Amino acid sequence: MAIEGPLRELGVTDVFQLLDLSRKTGTLAVTSELRDNAGMVQFERGKVVGATIRSNPHRIGELLLRAGKVSEAQIQKARTMQGEGDGRRLGEILVAMGAINAKELERQMRMQIEAVVFELLSWGEGFFRFEEGPVGPSSTVEIGTESLLMEGARRIDEWSRIADRVPSLAAIPVFAEASVDGGPQLDLLPSEWEVMTRIDGAHDLRSIAAELGRSDFEVAKVVYGLVSTGVVELRMPTGAGANERASVVRVPTPIMAMPIVTPISSPAEALDRAAAAVAAAAPTPAAMPAVTPSATPAHALGAPPEPTDDLDRGFYLLRRGDFEGAAVAWERVLHTEPHHEHAEEIRAGLAAAARLRAMLETWYGN
Repeated sequence: MAIEGPLRELGVTDVFQLLDLSRKTGTLAVTSELRDNAGMVQFERGKVVGATIRSNPHRIGELLLRAGKVSEAQIQKARTMQGEGDGRRLGEILVAMGAINAKELERQMRMQIEAVVFELLSWGEGFFRFEEGPVGPSSTVEIGTESLLMEGARRIDEWSRIADRVPSLAAIPVFAEASVDGGPQLDLLPSEWEVMTRIDGAHDLRSIAAELGRSDFEVAKVVYGLVSTGVVELRMPTGAGANERASVVRVPTPIMAMPIVTPISSPAEALDRAAAAVAAAAPTPAAMPAVTPSATPAHALGAPPEPTDDLDRGFYLLRRGDFEGAAVAWERVLHTEPHHEHAEEIRAGLAAAARLRAMLETWYGN
């Protein structure tokens, strides 16, 4: 039996709780056309036993190598054994070789799963699909779903505390100019130096995390410390389309994931400005007039043509002030037709709608 739907109607946290309470066994796939990303989580009787994500796979061999637990030669030998027909997982082969012990493997696998799950918990748009059934060979790691959700909530809270200095994953770190007195003395851990070596004034925080195979959360915390000491400054990219995927996240959302907006003086100004952005970004069907900023109530706009597909339905709902419904309709277009002729324009419209939602939440606090 499959369970599926848009994340705007049933969030990732809700899906995890549902699978936990019903003690489901199967595979949860989460996709986001807007982010151009996809994740997969395996459940065994409601507990999480495996997880991967396309943008940052967190492969166990790379994690062990970066942590200094195994050597390159040991990894290569284990992979050669797999290529010769050994059906065991890489970690199991490394344990059998004596390269690591079972306890260390379990610890690294837990970190691997947690990094993926915490990333998925921040997604507020996209689609999910759960397929019930066996998930493959028995895993040596089982993580309670409730504990994952609690830690995810704690991290979201920590995101909010660093948001004043790290406002977005789209921010690009650059080294600050040296002061006359030589600047602060740094006492960094190897993992922090690793982040510093990737700062080149061109890559944003999300790109650095992907290059290092680290979570966005880890990299943002390191950069927060560097910004606080005055060693690094953050610059936001110019241009309306700059790394939009990094900033479109819905509640429960780290504040740092919200887009940067210019000051607004009133709710009316915010609505007008955002409506103009949506109208400019999204494709306009020939049969339907463009949406323009207006003080006219939605119910007085007249009856647009009956929608014939999800693209038109998005406009139909938008004209009635149902931004969530419009976004769901447009996301369904991207989900069912990833190569739709208006795909890029639809993504731009969704991003503009997300900016509107962020402004409304900032202004009204809900």
